[in-house]
Amino acid sequence: MDRPNIVLIMTDTQGTNMLGCYGRPELKTPRIDWLATQGVKFDRAYASCPVCGPSRSSIFTGNYPHTTGVWANNLPMGQSIMTIGQRLSDHGYHTAYTGKWHLDGTDYFGNGKCPDGWDPEYWYDGRNYLDDLTPEERLRWREELNTAENIHKYRITEEFTWANRCSNRAIDFLEKSGDKPFFLVVSYDEPHGPSTCPPPYCDMFQDYEYELGENVGDPLDTKPIHQKMWAEAGGLPRDAKTFSKPMFFGCNSYVDYEIGRVLDAVEKHDPDAMVIFLSDHGTPLLSHGLDSKGPAMYEETTRIPLIVRWRGVTQDNTVAEHPVSHVDITPTIMEAAGLTVPPFLEGKSLMPVLENPKAQVNDVVFMEFNRFEWNHDGWGGLLPIRCAFDGRHKLVINLLHTDELYDIQEDPQEMVNLITDPRYSEVRNGLHKRILEWMDKTRDPFRGFVWSRRHWSDDSGQGWTGAGKTRPRPDDDYGKRVLLYETGHPVDKWEYDKEE
Repeated sequence: MDRPNIVLIMTDTQGTNMLGCYGRPELKTPRIDWLATQGVKFDRAYASCPVCGPSRSSIFTGNYPHTTGVWANNLPMGQSIMTIGQRLSDHGYHTAYTGKWHLDGTDYFGNGKCPDGWDPEYWYDGRNYLDDLTPEERLRWREELNTAENIHKYRITEEFTWANRCSNRAIDFLEKSGDKPFFLVVSYDEPHGPSTCPPPYCDMFQDYEYELGENVGDPLDTKPIHQKMWAEAGGLPRDAKTFSKPMFFGCNSYVDYEIGRVLDAVEKHDPDAMVIFLSDHGTPLLSHGLDSKGPAMYEETTRIPLIVRWRGVTQDNTVAEHPVSHVDITPTIMEAAGLTVPPFLEGKSLMPVLENPKAQVNDVVFMEFNRFEWNHDGWGGLLPIRCAFDGRHKLVINLLHTDELYDIQEDPQEMVNLITDPRYSEVRNGLHKRILEWMDKTRDPFRGFVWSRRHWSDDSGQGWTGAGKTRPRPDDDYGKRVLLYETGHPVDKWEYDKEE
């Protein structure tokens, strides 16, 4: 098979509860819904972390945030971590990225500099966008363009928006693409706040009420204390039946329109290209009384849309039901491009699922949280969390607080914490073991005996020496082979007993 052209489109703060093809047709996302009819829709795709920067680091590296170094927003990736842009460009691909990056360790907007692995001509992060605005427009965008009244007052058109300018660059790239295989990333900030969107989108949802589930009134009595503190700090209505947020829902539909412009260009210039659509994370929308993503692993925040269309490989209008993760994206792209997936990547290629949606590559997927942002203490500051989900049961280890276990099949609203329910002890203990093995195998820098010694566990857990293993970093195409501390010689295997 010839090396395919690949287009990855992503949004910010858009869970499955925001899209028509995932059960919300009234939210008007026709272009994304159309894409779902053209390929495989993953019904159980999960963010590696319910925060922007960490989750993005996983998407573009195939590693978990605790490996990439992006443990929180506004932290840069480690120097030894290679992105998919670097890997593909080093193997003959023309790689371009336009839109939100959030991985250079500067701030929300970025530093305006194109990182290694991407074509500078198309780079357009938040700093670049702000540099194209006047000081008055900058302030207006951040403080005023979040109401329909002000959108009309300042006569905002789609040309003003960051999304439109990203689409324009993507379309230009597609129009000029030559014979060289390419990888294009279009990363929209929308519908993330301030959710600026032009008419008619700013007006479409003025009278719309989003129907809430019963979990909006979750008393959180059996949940970790930080969730109750979070809900109380937000002061959100706990007895609401519906929810109104017209600009957010309008922007959600607007970014669908912009995605449609790029999809039209793909259909015109390269209809056989592999197209991937996903989001970095979702948002609670008042579920469990919470107001934003953060230190909680509920479905509304962690379950993301993932759709892949690749003519000749994927089947139209199919659904993959087994769990997959952000960390699986880079290995999938590498295999599709004919590259060897190095052992240091922690995800798995989804190529078997693209060819057969019933195939299963993961029996468990993992999620994590460390802190929301490293330069402020909002959202509780340090709240280490590790989570495992097997497609039905979700175990959440809140290191500093109460742990959680949910049966998604019986309790999709995640109201009943089963962590001490004896009927689920075998499932709980099995997932707990998987989390500990995963933390050890991936060299999680936060691992230690405290993760194993939980009040509900009869296992005394690891001791002072942990698992008793030394696990050097596996070899990669970049950098020199790791030397073993004890000998100074290159490692010849990836696991050593401390006694050796």
